[in-house]
Amino acid sequence: MSATTTPRASRRRRRVLRTTAAVLVLAAAAVWAGNTSLWGPDPEGGPGVLAHRGLGQTFDVADTDADTCTAEIIHEPEHDYLENTLPSMRAAFDAGADVVELDVHMTADDRFAVFHDWEVDCRTDGTGTTRDHTLAELQRLDIGYGYTADGGRTFPFRGEGVGLMPSLDDVFDAFPDEELLLHVKSEDPAEGVLLADRLAELPAERRAAVTVYGGDAPIDALHARLPDLRVMSKGLMVDCLLRYEAVGWTGHVPDACAGLQLHIPEGYGPWLWGWPDRFTARMAEVDTRVVLVAGSGGASEGFDTPEAVDRVPTGFDGLIWTNTAQDTAAPIRAR
Repeated sequence: MSATTTPRASRRRRRVLRTTAAVLVLAAAAVWAGNTSLWGPDPEGGPGVLAHRGLGQTFDVADTDADTCTAEIIHEPEHDYLENTLPSMRAAFDAGADVVELDVHMTADDRFAVFHDWEVDCRTDGTGTTRDHTLAELQRLDIGYGYTADGGRTFPFRGEGVGLMPSLDDVFDAFPDEELLLHVKSEDPAEGVLLADRLAELPAERRAAVTVYGGDAPIDALHARLPDLRVMSKGLMVDCLLRYEAVGWTGHVPDACAGLQLHIPEGYGPWLWGWPDRFTARMAEVDTRVVLVAGSGGASEGFDTPEAVDRVPTGFDGLIWTNTAQDTAAPIRAR
């Protein structure tokens, strides 16, 4: 003991340390109790099903990068549907999907075509980008032309996809009441403005069942014109989650999280305060919807088998992203 430290001072210091430690333990316990799912709110309806591109042909996402023509690496077909078509969307809804995701592109005549790729060369018998063509020209293409499961020896959908590329107007006409998630594939703010103008023509109750996501620039432009529309972009999601990570332990949801859709990779979810049921309940209170995606969230990974669905955490009641609603809708709803 130092010559300047008295027994009384030493006891006082120990009391202060014990008190501080007790306060920290109690504070940690309070934070844990306020965020644990052990006695969180009971999910009201369980998870829902989000069908990516309706029903489509599948492929091994591990074999893909940004330039991969996925039509050339499909698995042996198990059904006759091609993604982003009206029949594939109808089949997804019939299988039990709550929401269908579809991809939109601005055309040369300022319409919106529903098609995944920026260029048409991979899947169709055409060439160039979607913006090189009018909607009428795009709708004359065979969108099943390039699909092969055996390295090009056979093309099971060639000739079957002529006229199957829908416009966004076709989708709204075919599904006047269903929930839709539109994916803007470009980084062009002008596309966001054009899409906002089209969506503004919808009745308010129809627009409420539409969500749009995509690049920061088009989504920012769209959201500026339609602030009531639920949207998502990487920038909006990162801003929301960083703010939430800073204060979410208190149960508070930052204003930056309101009116969004959040796509949460399954590996990131456990790092969020209140995951899963308190988190989704807090987001629902600010009109934000939570979608759980598989893996790291890259390459449109989904919960595509009943075994994968088993990984969905108990208590999650947002939407589950899947590429195979025909196989997974029932197991998802059973959770």
